[in-house]
Amino acid sequence: MTPFTRADTSILGQWWWTVDRWSLAAIAALMAFGALLAAASSPAVAERIGLDEFYFIKRHFMLLPVAIAMILAVSAMTPTQVRRMAVIAFLGCLVLLAATLLFGTEIKGARRWLSIAGFSLQATEFVKPMFAVVAAWLFSEAAHDPRFPGRLICTGLFAAVIALVIAQPDLGQAVVITSVWMAQFFLAGLPMWLVAGLVVLGVSGLIGSYFTLSHVASRIDRFIDPKSGDTYQIERSIEAFSSGGLFGRGPGEGQVKQVLPDAHADFVFAVAGEELGLFVALFIVTLFAFIVLRGMTRAMSEQNLFILLAVAGLLVQFGVQALINMGSSLQLIPTKGMTLPFISYGGSSLLGVALGLGMTLALTRRRLGSGASK
Repeated sequence: MTPFTRADTSILGQWWWTVDRWSLAAIAALMAFGALLAAASSPAVAERIGLDEFYFIKRHFMLLPVAIAMILAVSAMTPTQVRRMAVIAFLGCLVLLAATLLFGTEIKGARRWLSIAGFSLQATEFVKPMFAVVAAWLFSEAAHDPRFPGRLICTGLFAAVIALVIAQPDLGQAVVITSVWMAQFFLAGLPMWLVAGLVVLGVSGLIGSYFTLSHVASRIDRFIDPKSGDTYQIERSIEAFSSGGLFGRGPGEGQVKQVLPDAHADFVFAVAGEELGLFVALFIVTLFAFIVLRGMTRAMSEQNLFILLAVAGLLVQFGVQALINMGSSLQLIPTKGMTLPFISYGGSSLLGVALGLGMTLALTRRRLGSGASK
C-alpha cells in the first residue's frame, strides 16, 4: 500500500507519483550493501592503522542519513532549480579545487583533500556532478541559440577543471570527467571529425601521462607485466574472488580485509566477492547497470535537450566510476584508486554521488506539458 494517493496534491504526494521509484529502490539497495560492507570490511582496517575498531563504521553511518536526505531533497527540485544549484555549487567547487592545491593535505604524493572541521573533503567528488549539469546547460543553450558561445565556454571550463585535477594529480578522476564531457559533447551534435580529434587527443593525453607521471607508468607496467613490480593488492583481490566462490564465505568471515590496506575503499568489491559470493557480486553489478540504463531510458523520452544531456552526463559519470573500481579489482584494467559509488567508504564520495543521483532523479521525474522544461 502506497503512502500517498494519486489525488494527493501535496509536495510529497506529487514527488512520490512522479519520481522513478524503481531507480530509488535500486539506489537504496546499493546503500544497504554499502552499509553491510562498511561494517564487514572497515574494523580490520581501522585496527591495523591504530584506530578504534568502529572508527570507519561510525563515520559512515553518521553520513549515511545525510546522503539519504540529500537524495530526497534534491530529487524534489525542478530542472531550473537543479541547474541553478549546479552553477552556484560548480563555482564554489572550482574555488575548493584551487584551495586544495594550496592548502590541501598531501597523502602518498597527492594533494587531493582539504581538512575542514576535522573532516577530509575531496572537492573533485563534488565538481564532477556539478560540471555535468553546467556542461549540459551550456551545450543546450548553444543548440538553441547558435550565437551563444556555449561550446567555447564549456570547453574553457573543462580545461580549467582538468588542469586543477591533474595538478593534484588524479588521473582517474580526470578520465571520468573527460568521459562525461565527451559523451555530452557528442550527444549535443559534435561533428564526427571533431569526435575523432577528441579521441586522438584523449589517447595522446593517456600516453603523455605514462611518460610524465611515474605512478601511472608503474601501474600500467604492472598491469602489462605483473613481474615488473609489486602486485600484492591485486593478487590478494583475485584470491578473494576465488575464495568466495558462488555463495561467499558469509558476512564478516572473509580474510582479504585483514591484509588489504584499502579493503574498505578501493578494493571493497573484493570483500564483497569473498564474503557474499559471485551471485551477490553480480547482483551489485546489475544494480549499477539498472540505474544507468533505467535513467537513460527515461531521459531519452524527454524533449528537453538540457535534461537529456544532464542525465546522460550524470549517469556516464556514475557508470564509468563503478566500472573503473570493479575493473581494477578484477585486474581488467590497471589499478586505480577510486571509490565504488555508495559501496566504498568515503564521505566525499558518498555525498557527491548522492547529489549526482538526486539530480538525476529530479530531472527524470515525470512532468506534464511544459513542466518538463521548468
